[in-house]
Amino acid sequence: MTGLLDTQGRAIDYLRLSVTDLCNCRCTYCMPGCGVAKRAHADVCSLEELAAIAAACARLGVRKVRLTGGEPLVRRGVVGLVRMLASTPGIREVDMTTNATLLAPVAADLRAAGLSRVNVSLDSVDAATYAAITRGGRLADALAGLDAALAAGFDRVKVNCVVVGGVNDAGLADVASLARDRDIDVRFIELMPIGEGADWPRERFVTADAALADVLAGAEPLGTQGVAELWRPSLWRGRVGLIRPMSHRFCGACDRVRVTADGRMKPCLHSADEVDLRGLSGRALERAIVEAVRLKPAHHDMYEGDDGPGRASGSVRGMNRIGG
Repeated sequence: MTGLLDTQGRAIDYLRLSVTDLCNCRCTYCMPGCGVAKRAHADVCSLEELAAIAAACARLGVRKVRLTGGEPLVRRGVVGLVRMLASTPGIREVDMTTNATLLAPVAADLRAAGLSRVNVSLDSVDAATYAAITRGGRLADALAGLDAALAAGFDRVKVNCVVVGGVNDAGLADVASLARDRDIDVRFIELMPIGEGADWPRERFVTADAALADVLAGAEPLGTQGVAELWRPSLWRGRVGLIRPMSHRFCGACDRVRVTADGRMKPCLHSADEVDLRGLSGRALERAIVEAVRLKPAHHDMYEGDDGPGRASGSVRGMNRIGG
């Protein structure tokens, strides 16, 4: 087969592959404070199973794979998985989303193994606020990981910041300023009502453009890249992006599917639909992937109403168990 299309005619060429639902941080909108119970070894896909699923997706038309978690760097052998994926026929790009607190010692190894791009999750550059959001994470470790990623020479380094009203919105300009003298994109993502944040009060859900109004005033609009709208403030080296799933739904251009660490394909982040891929191979695996893609909805079911954003009614997994 030469292409993977859903029922809306969207070409699916992007796989987000969760390698673990464990994390060394406990971000308040993502994970419960007590963390999650560690699964039995047999309940999580082996690296070889993950690579086989990615290879089947590549045969169907997927060209980009992003490793997620949890935190992918807590998974033993992840550098080897990158190497396997980078050598898989059809896969043109292997990326990773990470909190970067464990990245500094392995950034060069990941680059040598074939990792193309890195997205660093960083919700504040104030040490106390960062520690509160992550429930104990050290900002210095994340910044060291960011610097190591830049030094390793990845094709692109991005910073992702989730906007949480009353928590980090007062310091977003400081996060954006990471792009002032660095060739990076700093992207601000609207909080979604899923997982731990599903029932938070309305004031936690603020629009990204309102929160970044001062930074974007007079900035040059650069159009859209993927799901992000980009701007370059005057004299800045890098760019600022807005990802607005709540106020500006972009489902019509969605090109991705997700596979969880236990081997289930989710056609939509916010849907309960899942197709089990474990134990399958060859044509049977490919047919299951095609089946999952056909379940992809036209759009998510979240909305902004009088009572605030509606929660993702179908999703039965927290964000750490989906891969974001």
